Amino acid sequence: MKNRKADRPHPEDHLGLVHLCANRFRNRGIAYEELYSAGCEGLVKAANAFDTERGVQFSTYAVPVILGEIKRVFRESGTVHVSRGLRELAMKIQKIREEALKETGCEPPLSVLAQKVDSTPEEVSMALCAVSPTVSLTAPDDDEGQTDIAVESPDEQISDKIALRQVMALLEPKDKALLELRYYKNLTQVKTAEKLGMTQVQVSRREKKLLLFLRQELLK
Repeated sequence: MKNRKADRPHPEDHLGLVHLCANRFRNRGIAYEELYSAGCEGLVKAANAFDTERGVQFSTYAVPVILGEIKRVFRESGTVHVSRGLRELAMKIQKIREEALKETGCEPPLSVLAQKVDSTPEEVSMALCAVSPTVSLTAPDDDEGQTDIAVESPDEQISDKIALRQVMALLEPKDKALLELRYYKNLTQVKTAEKLGMTQVQVSRREKKLLLFLRQELLK
């Protein structure tokens, strides 16, 4: 029988992830050593909880957990300093989100938002998290320096994303492609059927079965 504990990653081999995450929050009012310490706690948690059979890279799993522990330090201190550049990026993203919602009625995926603002999905996610609740698009922006904005706990969102990623890894390639086309690229069932060589009816039926499967797996 396979020994999962023996296959688990060693935290000391991945300390570079902690440095990368902690560096994102330098010069925001909390000492780097404290951020690094919190990140190390997140790394250990990620290593202990990581399931090697899920088909997900450890770094993909660990980074959100590490960031969650670092952001907890800011939450417990009451405020987080948000740079002007990060605020401006978040406002730009919010504007694009609102326009997409009006046009399609669907929430645009992070990958699409990242492409439109010439950024990465991770940076887009961090910008939106940093300015929660939503920054008003009509508010005056003539102040300089930094602003203290309360940060909403991202723990539940992080857990949901990790769980969904793990369940998606269980799907057959064609099923995974179907859901990605429908919910990440926001294609219609007709367009999805064309790309996968299926009929619209087949896509509709398969999509319902896949969503039911995902729901059951996520509720376990």
